[in-house]
Amino acid sequence: MQGKLITFEGIDGSGKSTQHRMLVGELRSRGRDVLATHEPGGTPLGRRLREVFLETEEMVAPMAELLLFAADRAQHVELLIRPALADGRIVISDRFVDATVAYQGGGRLFGRKTVEKVIKLATGGLSPDLTLYFDIPVEQAIARISERISSTAKTDRMDLETAEFYSRVREEYLAIAKREPERFVVIDASGSIEETHRVVMDTIDRFLEDDNV
Repeated sequence: MQGKLITFEGIDGSGKSTQHRMLVGELRSRGRDVLATHEPGGTPLGRRLREVFLETEEMVAPMAELLLFAADRAQHVELLIRPALADGRIVISDRFVDATVAYQGGGRLFGRKTVEKVIKLATGGLSPDLTLYFDIPVEQAIARISERISSTAKTDRMDLETAEFYSRVREEYLAIAKREPERFVVIDASGSIEETHRVVMDTIDRFLEDDNV
């Protein structure tokens, strides 16, 4: 039986990575065969590409950024995601193709045709079965990012983006939700971690039940 690909999306500071860890833990505790992964950096090569992009002090050209993420994704899909799906596993990825549409398309203002062409080359047409988008006001997300930086003293290139940039990214995510309402589920992530987790579990339980996974 073919597995299912579930992806988590959201602007930085939305809390999606915390929810990703909580969902994976819950499903594994129920005996589900889950592969937890993320982009960028889901493979050894991807981790090196992530370091190049996020930790460099050099200015990264927008096209170079787009192609770096595509290289990471091509490796991720070919070596990790497709084999797991072929084995019937549930793959849950923290970010996937919609991140490119939102960040490089909306944030960096690349045209949709260019973004879609690069995504298709990297994925071979693979698309998520379900995507959870964690929506949060930009101001709240930036406050969370600032709090994290203060507590860890660590930053990467994306932590330095402007409110205007993240507003464009969020608008593009919401546009995807309007275009693909059957796949793309918007979750209000402005509340507590526990409140958001309950909504996530309700959504996932319905999805797995409906698909007899």
